[in-house]
Amino acid sequence: MSRRHIPRPFLLLIAGAAAFLWLTSQSLPDVVGSHFDASGAADGFMPRRLYVGFMLVVVVVLPLLLVIVQSFVLGSPVARINLPNREYWLAPERRTETIDFLRQHLAKFGSMLVVFLCYVHWLVVRANAVTPPQLAAFWFVGGICVFLAAAVLWVRALLGHFRNVPR
Repeated sequence: MSRRHIPRPFLLLIAGAAAFLWLTSQSLPDVVGSHFDASGAADGFMPRRLYVGFMLVVVVVLPLLLVIVQSFVLGSPVARINLPNREYWLAPERRTETIDFLRQHLAKFGSMLVVFLCYVHWLVVRANAVTPPQLAAFWFVGGICVFLAAAVLWVRALLGHFRNVPR
């Protein structure tokens, strides 16, 4: 699969997320509070180097793989794509445009995921700025709620696009 199938803004966001993660991790202690209980108290720890490596995989590699693999699968002529009004949207004269829309929309979800994971990392950095580490549970739950609301809107936009068939 070529790079042209992955939207440039998504790639720039991935690069920015990697830089953000690397730079903000420099202030972390040698042993990072990386898991927190419901009250926000750290109950799991790992060396900073391991935490940074793990977070780079989760924040950068995971969303990148999600977008690359799905984009590759969508490009396959035998891909089984389930959409509302499938016959219309996957007709040969519209298939390329439909696949491009799906790739762009998938990159938007990948971007939302990257931003959310960077937000969680920032909360972990802030939690480790105090001793003992204390995660702001209110802000963590709020971030999850915002991400879930954005995901619902993403699904609605996706389905709404394909439910409408031009006359």
